[in-house]
Amino acid sequence: MNPEDWGFPELFDALRKNARQDQGVYLVGGAIRSALLQQPIHDLDFTVQVNAIPLARSVANRLGGTFFVLDHDRDTARVLLPGDKNTLVVDFAGWRAPTLEEDLRLRDFTINAIALDIYQPGVLIDPLGGARDIREGILRACSPTSLEDDPLRILRGVRLAVQMNLRIHPNTVALLRASAAGLNRISGERVRDEFFHILSGEKTTTGIRLLDQLGALEYILPELLEQQGLKQTAPHTLDVWEHTLSTVGWLERLFSVLAGTSQEDSAEDLMLGLAVLHLGRYRQNLADHFSNSPHPDRTLLGLLKLAALLHDVDKPITRTEGSDGRVHFYRHEVSGTERAKKRARRLMLSGGEVERVATIVANHMRIHHLAMRAEPPGRRSIFRFFRSAGSAGVDLCLLSLADTLATYGVTLTPERWAAELQVCRTLLEAWWEKPHESVRPPRLLSGEELMSELEISPGKLVGKLLLAVEEAQATGTVTNREEALALARRRLREIQLQ
Repeated sequence: MNPEDWGFPELFDALRKNARQDQGVYLVGGAIRSALLQQPIHDLDFTVQVNAIPLARSVANRLGGTFFVLDHDRDTARVLLPGDKNTLVVDFAGWRAPTLEEDLRLRDFTINAIALDIYQPGVLIDPLGGARDIREGILRACSPTSLEDDPLRILRGVRLAVQMNLRIHPNTVALLRASAAGLNRISGERVRDEFFHILSGEKTTTGIRLLDQLGALEYILPELLEQQGLKQTAPHTLDVWEHTLSTVGWLERLFSVLAGTSQEDSAEDLMLGLAVLHLGRYRQNLADHFSNSPHPDRTLLGLLKLAALLHDVDKPITRTEGSDGRVHFYRHEVSGTERAKKRARRLMLSGGEVERVATIVANHMRIHHLAMRAEPPGRRSIFRFFRSAGSAGVDLCLLSLADTLATYGVTLTPERWAAELQVCRTLLEAWWEKPHESVRPPRLLSGEELMSELEISPGKLVGKLLLAVEEAQATGTVTNREEALALARRRLREIQLQ
């Protein structure tokens, strides 16, 4: 195994030229694991016996990369190297033990405790049998204290097990369960970052189930536990917990065929095939949309999955049962918005991310309501939808479709599905093809002009009048400045007479 064959010859050349042979520089962790599995390598980790930070700085200088210190006390630094398509992340960390083998034994799982000497790359250093575990598909803790030393490794273990399809060794399962309560002492930022790896990857539903089985979910999303066994009546076919997980699963499949690279065969899955037929023209638009995020360290898809997990968060609180035995959750999306916000804040998300999650939860029933109408949404409905949801309206289209599939299951009729798809097509068409009509009509009046023409003072009234004008533009009843002023004057008189 020669790491220079992986596509980073300049990096290893720079390492050898800047490191002393007795400095103890070894490639470790995920890059070796990926190479053994013949998978793409996105980042590299080096463990350095002494002076890891100075070595990282010298490598960055030689290769024109960006350097910054991660932890002075632990002698840890990062170098970002620009590439043709992606930036290569290269981390350097000092040894945490007197010898390399002891350092490897302090790591989380055996599959991450394999090393390569940069001067002897042909020989694997694998004291814990990590290569064997990779071949046999086993996730095994490096030591009996691996999870107790850092309970965040529970989330990392779940992610590795799910995404690499690994079987967790029974002894490691016991260690994971025993260490779950330790998540309480982990900082919110670290929990957030590791949890979002689960949200941003594939098979998130499997990851959530595994977190639940290990007793870790109550320390991350305890609200979901309230949904377990909470019955619903038709058209729902699942309880709230299973419905929530099914929604996330369908969301992944919809994203794959509508914004990813998958080409779903309509004969294999009729409902996904119909989704591609109705919305496939927006595949590139959707891909571009989801390539952006309110925060550079987290994906928009991961944020949408979090909102999907929380979209019915208040159903346990709002559940009522009528005299006919039917179960209702009146306005659960309204009360659930604040609860979703609180959870997003506890996960230490940015203000923009918190608001986006809240917006999605608050509006997740709107497309369903529009699809129940006999007529397709008109320009006023489109304007009001995007006025409330903004760019998250695009996210809501995918979530609403996933929610519908999870609600009806095998009872979903082509007619009902077509109604949801048609509403989403109308909304996406307005957002990307006709934004000047119903989404963001060009402004005919400024606030200053309105105050001057109507002789009113600054305040909420100005905003109300401007909004009335904008909505009238969106419906096509106002088309020029004179009509806009006339409407504003009428609305002002109506308000003054109230």
